[in-house]
Amino acid sequence: MLRRGERAVVLGAIAAVVLAAVAGVVTAPTRDLDDPRLSTFLAGPHGAKGLAQTLRHLGMTVEQRRHPYFDLASDSVQPRRAVLLAFLDIDRPTARELVAVRDYVTHGGRVFVAGVTGIEMCFGYHSRRLRRGAEADSSPVLSGAWRLPRAGRALVRMPAESLAAATAERLDGDQCPPRPALRVDTLLGIRDGRPLAIRLGFRSGGEAVLLADGGFLTNRSLKETDAGLAVLPWFADGRTRRVVVDEYHQGFGAGGSLLAASAAWLVAHPPGWAILQLVGVALVAIAVMAVRFGPPRAGVERRRRSPLEHLEALAAGLEGAGGVDTAVTLTVSGLRRRLGRAGALSAEGQRSWLAALELGLPTATGRNAVRELQRTINQPGGPERALAAAQAVEDVWEELRPRTTRAAS
Repeated sequence: MLRRGERAVVLGAIAAVVLAAVAGVVTAPTRDLDDPRLSTFLAGPHGAKGLAQTLRHLGMTVEQRRHPYFDLASDSVQPRRAVLLAFLDIDRPTARELVAVRDYVTHGGRVFVAGVTGIEMCFGYHSRRLRRGAEADSSPVLSGAWRLPRAGRALVRMPAESLAAATAERLDGDQCPPRPALRVDTLLGIRDGRPLAIRLGFRSGGEAVLLADGGFLTNRSLKETDAGLAVLPWFADGRTRRVVVDEYHQGFGAGGSLLAASAAWLVAHPPGWAILQLVGVALVAIAVMAVRFGPPRAGVERRRRSPLEHLEALAAGLEGAGGVDTAVTLTVSGLRRRLGRAGALSAEGQRSWLAALELGLPTATGRNAVRELQRTINQPGGPERALAAAQAVEDVWEELRPRTTRAAS
């Protein structure tokens, strides 16, 4: 058994280990430091978690979509002007999804496209690297007083003959027939005049914002440059209430927990049904056993021992220890204390006090009890003397204790 101080030391050591482990988990570098995906799930320098948090602080709801976009082509999905679909440098979707996103915009929906996604080609543009073969080449951005990151890509309009050849409503492999916009506004450009970000407007009221370089949306760019001042107004334009970010084509498909998978297995398979039935029977059995039937049982009565029982127990204990004379002396001293007499007396003093007590008692029963106590002290004997002394003291106390009578009603 550990002492109090040792327990404190052990608990303190355990608490220190737990705090150190928690601090290590909190301060450890995340696994997404080298992840190049522009995902709102990633807090690394190349992720876009900071963008999602900023949009939430601005009062917008950010939803991370983790399933395909085939349902956008259905008639049941009506575009809503307060919803903005965001595609942040995702992997190229399928042709059906590209057409679904294009039709969503041409029917009045709004999208934001950053980087190379394939969606920009559905509107007659593609994102081109500034200098092929030179991966590190970039160009300054026309930003005025803002300190923006250098652009590595720019938007290039598809040739007119390519647009003219795509007038038919059909799919050719993985191609998306482009739809030209009614209005084109340049939001951001590089120094040679090529656009970096544009806004396309369509006759139905649909809108598409295309950003050639997704690097403007990374956590590092938003933290170390003024990219947020240029990009955030495209989202916070007063119309957007909800931003739906495509995470499915970033590799974050619909997932589930072990608990959900276990529940689905229990519901969908016969062995699972059998387990559920057994658990139900066990719960019913426990509930039945927990209910008490019939009248309540009387509890064990516990009462305090009387003073006589205390004296008898003390006398029996001392008698068993072989201290008969000590037991008798302590019994007489207890009677003296109960009568309000302070101070310890010797054996001769106790005899004198008992003689005076005998003369002062008014009844014969009390005087006989004092004489019995005197005989117990003076005469030799065995262990029975302790019990006899206790009984004689109780008799004396009963004679001296004031009588209480019940008041007449």
